[in-house]
Amino acid sequence: MTIDELRQQIDQLDERLVELLSERAHCALEIGRLKQSLGLEVYQPDREAEVLHHVRTHGKHTGSPLEGDAIVRVFERIIDEARRIERATAHKPGRLRGDATAGQAGKVEDR
Repeated sequence: MTIDELRQQIDQLDERLVELLSERAHCALEIGRLKQSLGLEVYQPDREAEVLHHVRTHGKHTGSPLEGDAIVRVFERIIDEARRIERATAHKPGRLRGDATAGQAGKVEDR
């Protein structure tokens, strides 16, 4: 493959990653709503540790050239953002827009 072909492949993979991250964010939005209705705290360190252990282990099993620490760092950022979404859901009702027809499903406004 040429560099251009590989870059095009990376662009396509990046698009898929964005779609998967968006899907994950929608799940976090729902979890935030459920936590609020159940009176649960947003930050649940045991669950976060479980997720980080899972992705580290999964990375090893896939034969990824990424080291476990690198995978964990990426997921720490993803979890940080999910926590932000959950907090926005729990503490700022009305600040989230969930109208998928407007193409802004689950977007948190910056105001």
